[in-house]
Amino acid sequence: MRLLPYGPRAVLAEFSTLAEVMAASSAWRQAGLAGVIDVVPAARTVLVMHDGSLDSRLLVPVTPQPSATPTGPEITVDVTYDGADLAAVAAECGLPANEVVALHAGAVYTVAFCGFMPGFSYLIGLPTALHLPRRSTPRTRVPRGSVAIAAEFTGVYPQESPGGWHLLGRTDAVLWDDAREPAALLPPGATVRFRPR
Repeated sequence: MRLLPYGPRAVLAEFSTLAEVMAASSAWRQAGLAGVIDVVPAARTVLVMHDGSLDSRLLVPVTPQPSATPTGPEITVDVTYDGADLAAVAAECGLPANEVVALHAGAVYTVAFCGFMPGFSYLIGLPTALHLPRRSTPRTRVPRGSVAIAAEFTGVYPQESPGGWHLLGRTDAVLWDDAREPAALLPPGATVRFRPR
């Protein structure tokens, strides 16, 4: 772990793996360190925002625990599996489309971090059989609510936007709502299941 000052009221911790990021962000959230305002994980970093009083020496490295339980809520997202890339994903993975759906919907996911846009959560737990690189040509418009996969992640597009992930289906769930606390439906640490409808 490498700690870098990030202005007068934040510290950026750099890690080698996503597992280290998740272990540290979970531990630091639960530790209730004096002065810490927020802990924001990303793919290889954790931003610790504080009130100016944090002693960064308290941010000791945390060893990832494979059996550690998620720290957030459990959320079920209803999905219609009729995505534009479902057939192509099935062909690429050498599986029938119904097995792609069964694998995706049968897994239990954990929100590793949020990014790209408000409400876009990167979920880990995607079965290895469905790991595919991003599309070689991104779309200029991905519909709001699209459930998609790329590499080791699955996620849901909270708004229409460009995107390069493979579209498996769609949901009506509201991923971001300013009036909700937290605003993100799928915050870091949450457990997520997709339910076919």
